[in-house]
Amino acid sequence: MDRISALRNVEDALGDFEEGELSLSELEREVQGILRTYATDFEGDLSAYRAGGEGAVDGVVVLAATPTEARERVRELLDRPGEFSVEPVDS
Repeated sequence: MDRISALRNVEDALGDFEEGELSLSELEREVQGILRTYATDFEGDLSAYRAGGEGAVDGVVVLAATPTEARERVRELLDRPGEFSVEPVDS
């Protein structure tokens, strides 16, 4: 998905929300899916991984080729992530 397609899809989702066809939680899921698809297409053959742990690390989502690379990426983004795990995110 290219940037223009992603923006159009987000715009369509916003329109559906404005017309009462989507709840806020449905809109959030729709936009998150659009962004995740755009990011994984843009970055190539990468997958999304979600970190789990205490504090700021919990819920952080990164793109990486492997779980090991995902852990490295989380460590690059956060000063002191502490103990955490990474799991693939279902698209």
